[in-house]
Amino acid sequence: MAVDAVIFDWGGTLTPWHTIDAAELWGRICEPHFAAAEAAAHAAALLAAEDELWRAGSADRHSATMSQLFDLAGVTPTDALLASYTRAWEPHTLTDPDAPELLGYLRDRGIKIGVLSNTLWPRSWHEQVFRRDGVLDLIDGAVYSSEIEWTKPHPEAFLAAMRAVGVTDPAGCVFVGDRPYDDVHGAQRLGMRAVLVPNSDVPPFDSAVPDAVIGRLADLRGHIEAWQ
Repeated sequence: MAVDAVIFDWGGTLTPWHTIDAAELWGRICEPHFAAAEAAAHAAALLAAEDELWRAGSADRHSATMSQLFDLAGVTPTDALLASYTRAWEPHTLTDPDAPELLGYLRDRGIKIGVLSNTLWPRSWHEQVFRRDGVLDLIDGAVYSSEIEWTKPHPEAFLAAMRAVGVTDPAGCVFVGDRPYDDVHGAQRLGMRAVLVPNSDVPPFDSAVPDAVIGRLADLRGHIEAWQ
């Protein structure tokens, strides 16, 4: 079946995979805003809350938000603290250099382009990243789990992404992601084709057999041409 839409995961897919020391990152975020002992305590509480929310989401596939994270940690998210957070994360959010040309190629062929991300972040933060990197206008629709009830691989997350780009048949959709369980298994269970961008730090899922494996985003073009 022809390809009507390509929907991308964000972290590790549209942005290259980064190994991040979360404890160090939270410490750097909190350090300018609190006395030393308080900064360390808040950083530890935020790290623990983040781990708890991600573990809970992995267990029941319910989504979470940044507001829930700060509430759980007992830390007030001031504008200054949030600015430190987004600055600390900026080096890890840069869009893959292959993305603009690939998205332009898809757009030129009338293929809808979507994003579906498991994320605590609000939509505005993601759109700032895409706007900064010049690709926001190439995205037809995006769904962030912070705005809906479910995370991948729940079918409702994928259906929400389909609605966001205006397609109705999963067989005409290709999902591109770096997680064998959340992305490949989740998409194929709904009837989409799934393309894996493998990263060694992502947990394997042996039952997931992707329709294609690519070493870089630019390699997707050949598979789309074959499927078209």
